[in-house]
Amino acid sequence: MNGEREKVLETLAEPDMIQQGDFGELLAVRFYADTPMGAKFLVVAYREVNVEDGFVLTAYLTRRPSTGREIIWRQL
Repeated sequence: MNGEREKVLETLAEPDMIQQGDFGELLAVRFYADTPMGAKFLVVAYREVNVEDGFVLTAYLTRRPSTGREIIWRQL
C-alpha cells in the first residue's frame, strides 16, 4: 500500500460500504478502477475509539469484498 495514502483516506471518508470485522473492527470498502494492480477494491480495517477518533489497523487491495460479512452500511 506504499504510496496509496490518499486512497486509504478517501476510502475512510467516502466508502462504498462498511462491513463488520471479526474482532470488533470495521472494514471500509471502496472500488478503484485504477490501482497499481488494476481494478480492485480497497479495504481499510479500522477501530473507532469514539465518535470523533479512531485508528487504522491495516489496508489491502482485493478482487472482491467478502460476501460472508455483515454489512453495516452501504452507499445507495
